[in-house]
Amino acid sequence: MHRGQVSGWDAAVASRIIEARRQEPGAMLPILHDLQETFGYVDRAALPLIADALNLSRAEVHGVVSFYHDFRSEPAGRTQVKICRGEACQAVGCRELAAAAERRHGLTLGETSPAGDLTLEEVFCLGNCALGPAVQVDGESHGRVTPDVLDALIATSRSRGHA
Repeated sequence: MHRGQVSGWDAAVASRIIEARRQEPGAMLPILHDLQETFGYVDRAALPLIADALNLSRAEVHGVVSFYHDFRSEPAGRTQVKICRGEACQAVGCRELAAAAERRHGLTLGETSPAGDLTLEEVFCLGNCALGPAVQVDGESHGRVTPDVLDALIATSRSRGHA
């Protein structure tokens, strides 16, 4: 999901999500995914709620959230761009694509623009190796992307009202 279904953190909503999953085996990851899908990120305030519900320490929950790059602790930009940095994509120019994206948008990978309109991220495989360099823009995969194509994809996202 590109953006959360709920604008802003809501502890009551988070508690309902946690309660709905807490009895499942391996409940932490489904809870984290549900929180991120609902809010667009996993708020730090959720960590003690999860820890209490699953009888874990806050450090254990934080360790899982920080281990997986897909979980974010801050809201993402309205347009999210993931640039594949896997080996296959590196062989066909993803470094240059990433550098061009950073330069053109004034962001480094992992940053969100101050206006909140764009987030640039790196990932280490989008499963689109034959069509590298590969990117995802708002969850849609694209292959053989050049800097100009990436700019066009971002502009299309913005025209859809994502930014």
